Amino acid sequence: MKDKTEVITAKEFIALNKKNNKNKYGNNKVEVDGKVFDSKLEAEYYKQLKLRVKANDIVTFKTQPRYPLQNAFKKDGRCFQSIDYIADFEIHHNDGSVEVVDVKGKKTDVFRIKEKIFNFIYSYKLTLVTKDDL
Repeated sequence: MKDKTEVITAKEFIALNKKNNKNKYGNNKVEVDGKVFDSKLEAEYYKQLKLRVKANDIVTFKTQPRYPLQNAFKKDGRCFQSIDYIADFEIHHNDGSVEVVDVKGKKTDVFRIKEKIFNFIYSYKLTLVTKDDL
């Protein structure tokens, strides 16, 4: 019996991967209001924030705000990329304060490092929301 190895094109490979809607942490991507969220948990939090705006509990919120943590630089002929922290939400409260929220199943090592740098640079409150909080 011959070994039948199927060869697929790059486009076919990408299409197959798009069928798998999971991200690197095993969460399924969810679409709400035309926005794609990395998890069901994040999408649920988004829905709660929309209700809070309607109830005048908060002024507004943003999705996927970006915060520079370190600029790009060169050293010994090598180029190093900038490091940004992309949170899930930025909430603007009625008292004028800003809260940055990350929705995660658990605190990852990368998050712990970025959290420390973020707290050193920015005065905003940084909150981690887990499934236990919703």
